[in-house]
Amino acid sequence: MIRVTFLGTAAARPTVRRGVSALTVQREGDLMLFDCGEGTQRQMMRYQTGFSLDSIFFTHMHADHILGLTGLLRTMGLQARTEPITLYGPSGSRGILATAAELGVDRVPFEVIIEELAVGARVERDEYDVVALEVDHGAAALGYAVAEHRRAGRFDVEAARALGVPEGPLFGQLHRGEPIEVDGRTIEPHTVVGPERDGRTLVYTGDTRPTASIIEAAHNAELLIHEATFTEDERDRALSTFHSTAKDAAEVAALAGVRRLVLTHLSARYSDDPDAIEAEAREIFPGAVVAQDGLVIELPYSEEEDTPMAVPEAERKSVP
Repeated sequence: MIRVTFLGTAAARPTVRRGVSALTVQREGDLMLFDCGEGTQRQMMRYQTGFSLDSIFFTHMHADHILGLTGLLRTMGLQARTEPITLYGPSGSRGILATAAELGVDRVPFEVIIEELAVGARVERDEYDVVALEVDHGAAALGYAVAEHRRAGRFDVEAARALGVPEGPLFGQLHRGEPIEVDGRTIEPHTVVGPERDGRTLVYTGDTRPTASIIEAAHNAELLIHEATFTEDERDRALSTFHSTAKDAAEVAALAGVRRLVLTHLSARYSDDPDAIEAEAREIFPGAVVAQDGLVIELPYSEEEDTPMAVPEAERKSVP
């Protein structure tokens, strides 16, 4: 299971309806936070993501992406956390992140590890990697891809039974690629296991102009989360501030061939009425969706049915 929860979908300043940049990605038992704008910890409580983070990935050091860090670490300390946490950021981010982590009266009662990532760096996990991507924001900044490793092919139960393989641990051995012995015969995995299948990929751009590097990283991805700060009537402003329009984001998604596009980081002028952002993107990428705070997306494997995206009705009614 991969679940993405949008905690803050506004651009440089929060609005009544939208907090500033933050989202969680949960993959099985791993919970990661991407950016940590002001108020992130409250959004995590509100949308029930939990605080069992092992890492926070920062796209860049602008205030709307980092000001929630101090409070979040303090809350974790008050909850008696003892496990270390790792903060990842672009080149030059170590000093700012260290200062934010040390603010306050008390020391954080657990280890805070800070690592700077170069473009192309991989944070390797057992079954997936988090990859640092090149972006164009006029400052040291990164995007990120969460990219699963290739996985085993489908296991043909009927073929295994026909070969006399008893159900149980031997099925698992074959599926893991291990040959087995049955009645003096060696049975090779390829006789009952199909070809390897691609894992899932999601890409989060952070703040950026459209780039070829994002198109490449998002090739055939299940999900592209792309900033769309403005519409085309504000193109000059988007260019001067190193941001994207909704049209830009949709063109990136179309060129990359992604399965799903979700737009975030909306300027305050679109906070209450994001229809213009969504309509502009849908002219190029018909399935584009504008994220709202609390939106949850569960990513199936490509051969499975989509899981609906929604904010719980009770939450929708509670937002002014």
